[in-house]
Amino acid sequence: MAAARAASLGALAASLGTRVPGVSSASVEKGELVVRASRDSLLPLMAALRDGPGFKFEQLMDLCGVDFPERAERFEVVYNLLSVSLNQRCRVIVTTSESVPVPSVHHLWSAATWWERECYDLFGVLFSGQPDLRRILTDYGFEGHPLRKDFPLTGYVEVRYDPDRRAVVYEPVKLTQDFRNFDFVSPWEGMMTLPGDEKAHETRQGLSYLDQSPAGRGTAPKGSVSR
Repeated sequence: MAAARAASLGALAASLGTRVPGVSSASVEKGELVVRASRDSLLPLMAALRDGPGFKFEQLMDLCGVDFPERAERFEVVYNLLSVSLNQRCRVIVTTSESVPVPSVHHLWSAATWWERECYDLFGVLFSGQPDLRRILTDYGFEGHPLRKDFPLTGYVEVRYDPDRRAVVYEPVKLTQDFRNFDFVSPWEGMMTLPGDEKAHETRQGLSYLDQSPAGRGTAPKGSVSR
């Protein structure tokens, strides 16, 4: 069955490479169809993948971004498609830069609006034809795109509640820290016996609980020799 599935995906990959212009590569990777295409061919490719009788990828499961700052087109936009009727998956990848938009696919899958807004919010990828391209995860007035690799891990501002103003305020990030002496010695290391563990400690020392009772205090343990 696995061999038949791989053969079916391989046939799909070969079909995409010949039927749809703008597809730079189509292959099977880890049991999934992976297609790399240009931005200009994205819409006809997606329409073929959704409506084509041999494809039937009815659902857009996810859309995400990947950042490669060293590239001229630093972003990869990745579309993860699912065919419920044929039980197969497809990953479509296109590249873009900070200023060049990617065609929106919201008219093919209405759920794409959420994913495209998220990709715009976190990476700054633009989507042409998207009627509602707004931030969706970050706060109002947020500056920058936090999943870019050149975005600082600390961010630029910090948020706190000011009880005097009775409002949430934004302030520049401050990472100042007073000089402190750190004591790396555990306070438990200086204790020979933990509270509640006296009997076990006496057993480890070769003493019995009865020898330490008021009646037997001062007597030598059994088997010992007094000197």
